[in-house]
Amino acid sequence: MKILKVILFLVLGLVALFLIVPLFMNKEYHCSRSVTISKSKQEVFDFVKYLRNQDLYSKWAKMDPNMKKDFTGEDGKPGAIASWEGNDDVGKGAQEIKKIDEGNRVDYELRFEKPWKSTAQSYMQVEDAGPNVTKVTWGISGKSSYPMNIMNFMMDGMLGADLQTGLDNLKTLLEKTP
Repeated sequence: MKILKVILFLVLGLVALFLIVPLFMNKEYHCSRSVTISKSKQEVFDFVKYLRNQDLYSKWAKMDPNMKKDFTGEDGKPGAIASWEGNDDVGKGAQEIKKIDEGNRVDYELRFEKPWKSTAQSYMQVEDAGPNVTKVTWGISGKSSYPMNIMNFMMDGMLGADLQTGLDNLKTLLEKTP
């Protein structure tokens, strides 16, 4: 009987911790990663501004080869939308180009429907890093509601690894292309 009390108090303590800690945590998260690519800034920008090209380097696009995809609008321009629906790993959602600073940055809005509803902001930014070397930064930020904001302390590690994989894939892809 004593062991049951200990287990009960442990479970109640964990539940209380899960409900109390998020009260003091930030509800916003931000994560970004960068890579340098041995290509000109314009070449890199002209590739990353297209939503369809993300299928060639994004880790998430490669997680479900049978994912249904739909593109609307003029790709590479504000208002272009890439929608997807796939397995549990990729879920269902859409990515819209919201703003383009030609030659420098593309801003996106990510709208997730499954496995949970949320909205996030994302961007890809390119900067000169030397002669024919470009620094590419891919970032994402959003908000988590209570009590799910307890996961925010892990977002940088989880999302960061996926962003870095995508950037490493991008580097390999673009540096192979003559």
